[in-house]
Amino acid sequence: MPRFGDLIRTSSFEEKNTVEKHTPIIEAPDKVKAGEEFTVTVVVGKEIKHPNTWEHHIKWIQVFVEEEGRAYNPIHVGTFDMGPTYGEPVVTFKMKLNKKSRIWAISYCNLHGLWESFKDVEVE
Repeated sequence: MPRFGDLIRTSSFEEKNTVEKHTPIIEAPDKVKAGEEFTVTVVVGKEIKHPNTWEHHIKWIQVFVEEEGRAYNPIHVGTFDMGPTYGEPVVTFKMKLNKKSRIWAISYCNLHGLWESFKDVEVE
C-alpha cells in the first residue's frame, strides 16, 4: 500500500485538463511583514471551471503553513468545507506569518481525489 502522501496529485499529473480543474491555486503576496495580516485566496479550477454537481464537486480545501526553522511542521491554518451545487471552490481569508514560510493548499474532489500546490512567502 502507498503512503497517504503518495495519493496526493500535483500539477505534474499527466492529464492536463484534469490538472487545470483540480489543482488549488494560491493567490498571496510574495513578501509580507512579520505579524501583519494579509489576504490569501485559494481557487480550484481557475483556468477551467470545476463542475459543482452532486456527482462531481470539490468537497473541501485545507490550508497549511510550513514555517522555516520550526521543529514540527506543518501548521494547520484552516479547513473550508463546501456543499455541492451551492458552495464554489474559492476561499478568501486573512492570515499572519512570523517567518519565511510555504503555504500549502490541498483540495478534495469527490471523483478525482486529493490535489496540492504551494506558494513560498518571504517575511521581512
